[in-house]
Amino acid sequence: MPKVLISDKLSPRAADIFRERGIEVDVLVGLSPEELIAKIGDYDGLAIRSATKVVADVIAAADNLKVVGRAGIGVDNVDIPAATQRGIVVMNTPHGNSITTAEHAIAMMFALARQIPEADRSTQGGKWEKSRFMGVELTGKTLGIIGCGNIGAIVANRGQGLRMKVVAYDPFLSPDRAEDLGVEKLELDELLTRSDFITLHVPMTDQTRGIIDATAMAKMKSGVRIINCARGGLVVEDDLKAALESGQVAGAALDVFTDEPAKENALFGMDNVVATPHLGAATAEAQEKVALQVADQMADYLLTGAVTNALNMPSLTAEEAARLRPYMELSDQLGSFAGQLTRTGLKNVTIEYEGQVASLNCRPLTQAILTGLLRPMLESVNMVNAPIIARERNIDVAEVKHERDCDFQTLIRVSVTTERGDRAVAGTLFGGHRPRLVEIKGIEIEAELAAHMLYITNEDKPGFIGALGMALGSAGVNIATFHLGRAERGGDAIALLELDAALDPTVIDTLKRLPSIKQVQQLHF
Repeated sequence: MPKVLISDKLSPRAADIFRERGIEVDVLVGLSPEELIAKIGDYDGLAIRSATKVVADVIAAADNLKVVGRAGIGVDNVDIPAATQRGIVVMNTPHGNSITTAEHAIAMMFALARQIPEADRSTQGGKWEKSRFMGVELTGKTLGIIGCGNIGAIVANRGQGLRMKVVAYDPFLSPDRAEDLGVEKLELDELLTRSDFITLHVPMTDQTRGIIDATAMAKMKSGVRIINCARGGLVVEDDLKAALESGQVAGAALDVFTDEPAKENALFGMDNVVATPHLGAATAEAQEKVALQVADQMADYLLTGAVTNALNMPSLTAEEAARLRPYMELSDQLGSFAGQLTRTGLKNVTIEYEGQVASLNCRPLTQAILTGLLRPMLESVNMVNAPIIARERNIDVAEVKHERDCDFQTLIRVSVTTERGDRAVAGTLFGGHRPRLVEIKGIEIEAELAAHMLYITNEDKPGFIGALGMALGSAGVNIATFHLGRAERGGDAIALLELDAALDPTVIDTLKRLPSIKQVQQLHF
């Protein structure tokens, strides 16, 4: 039975979901880093919010961990590269708090436009400074959205409901999507010069860090107002303070800060700054939603292999996982076959999909092939880290889907280029679920792979099969199945044998001395 640790405060219903689906769960909130490291090795899954730091030391101790689920969108507290190297899937819930965060951005924009927090403090302080708080209307103003994904799109919709003109900068926003949203897509510089209000809804990356700095603010309209409910560090806080003091920026509403928790900040105490303590996702509805969503996602993965909202794995529904299972087995066998025969550095891998398989979600199959291919060289390789390892080793991986007809209902071919040459192996499914090899190095051969296999290449000459059988019989080796193929008469031939047990190295040495033998390799599946 899979076992999950919930180490941050989540809705109690999250634990109930795990238990209802047959997963053991412990709720241990407030563990110190040392306590987490001591306990994490017992668990298959870890459900967190933002308090738990899943750093390299934690991941190194997580011998059984398969998935980390973040109830929320931000995963700054998870070392994703380290998790990927260990084969741990990292999931988040990017849509669960989209509405809540978007609404908070709109609320911050209203508060900024009408100076509501400062007016509230003044009035409750016994003052009646009606003339001091002269606000601005939102109607007719231009709202610039930097980042028009899930949250940005909701903000755009709400802005249009306020009769604002909405423009957006997002390199990944297609013209068709912009048209559907009713926003005008602009380059960043033009958005900065045209907007009366600017709101940020992008993740923190090397490209977005400090995207709003002194240079950007100098390009803005005088009196612009800035809202950031996305990530601290998108706005250079010292530059913003200078722009607020000069009047270039009339006001800023910030829910996030470069250093959190932000107990001190250069912007605190300024009359034209509205600040909240990272409340973007802080509604009862959102917290309930993301907790239930992350529990379902983690349970699906642990029980069925379905992958949803993963940051280091392609998505895979439960239905796809069930349908792809025999294809995954075939893919792993093909990759393992090619990998066990590889003795020199890999340069290129080409994976071809033909027939029915070409219409399926092939990314998990490619990852299964790479896993099998690299496993003979690397003990720690798995479906999560295999593509990363291939890139790190400069192995070029190409995936090709053919629409052409083939001799089989489905066919997968794996071709590898090494420092010594090329090799290819192809397979299919018999009856839709039984993996079979059908081609090795261009030679047709039909074989079902088993735990112990013997692969031999030889010259096609009379007497070879008899000599091979005699050698194995003399060594007390029983042959379960025997498969043969050849390129042409008198040319290269292949023998693939299923054995009842692994061979002693001395038997391999004996076989290598047989006439006509070119290669002998024991294979395990």
